[in-house]
Amino acid sequence: MTVVLKTEAELRTMREAGKHVAQTLEKIRAMVRPGLNLLQVERLVHEEFRKRGVKETFKDYRPHERYRPYPSNICISVNNQLVHGIPTSRILKEGDLVSFDLGCTHKGFVGDAAITVPVGEISDEAKRLMKVTEESLWAGIKAAGQGRHLNDVCGAIEDTIKKAGYGIVKGYGGHGVGRAMHEDPHVQNHRMRFKGTPLKSGLVLALEPMVTIGPPEVFEEKDGWTVSTKSGNLCCHFEHTIAIREGCEAEVLTLP
Repeated sequence: MTVVLKTEAELRTMREAGKHVAQTLEKIRAMVRPGLNLLQVERLVHEEFRKRGVKETFKDYRPHERYRPYPSNICISVNNQLVHGIPTSRILKEGDLVSFDLGCTHKGFVGDAAITVPVGEISDEAKRLMKVTEESLWAGIKAAGQGRHLNDVCGAIEDTIKKAGYGIVKGYGGHGVGRAMHEDPHVQNHRMRFKGTPLKSGLVLALEPMVTIGPPEVFEEKDGWTVSTKSGNLCCHFEHTIAIREGCEAEVLTLP
């Protein structure tokens, strides 16, 4: 199901949800250092959301009956882990690349965003991977104007990644978001055969490029959630929630 925001009050609520997520991610970014235990991040999210009066959207989430309920309030994926990493007592070390994917529910609406953060000094290749992945996200946002189609967004993301020579993971990507975390349409990070969904005012999308160094093939770990690269190579993940607005560029709802 696709939810299209019909009133300014609904859009305002989604802005608030997005801001709660973005500001919490900035607190997490400031924590990142060699020696950080990932469970410290888990605790921070729980405490921060409790103070803000918002619900942990990811906790106990189950997209399909084959999945067990997700056991955490945040996804933390390190190095070759692409998405859906479950926080453990793992200690971050110098040179790691770590992605944080976070969502909250505020007054019935969901905000969803992700960032990738370096741990201390990282390699030049890791820096370039981060830069290109984030640039592909902003290219998709720029292409998401009213009157265009979903494939314009997918193509803009793909062009940025392919130009840099990186792999584009298929089967995972962005999605509609509103009253539920995952709504239609699915947002590929590469061109589709058809134009796809028209971008109409009020449509809210989470754009989510996922990029690898080398081959883009991935697999699901034994925990049933964590998705990692088969090659063991580094990967990167950024995400923003955006709203299509009448007569103007898409509005990013997950800025601090």
